[in-house]
Amino acid sequence: MRKPELTAAIAEKADITKDKAGEVLNALLDCITDAASKGDNVALIGFGTFEVRSRAERQGKNPQTGESLTIPASKNVAFKPGKALKEAVNK
Repeated sequence: MRKPELTAAIAEKADITKDKAGEVLNALLDCITDAASKGDNVALIGFGTFEVRSRAERQGKNPQTGESLTIPASKNVAFKPGKALKEAVNK
């Protein structure tokens, strides 16, 4: 499902216009993005948790030349599904 289909589904379930559903979805995504950029986790009970994870600096290899290089440390966002989501998927 892509964003337009998700917006349409939200509009239908919530009995609101597609424009309003799009605004709500964009606001939700903005809030999750803002929290993650600050290093905060976002927990949606029953659905899952968006959490920031740190990766340490490590050695890698250029696949074309075989030359060794250093991959810098970084932060990534991971999604950990909640119990209700896992159960719904595994039905």
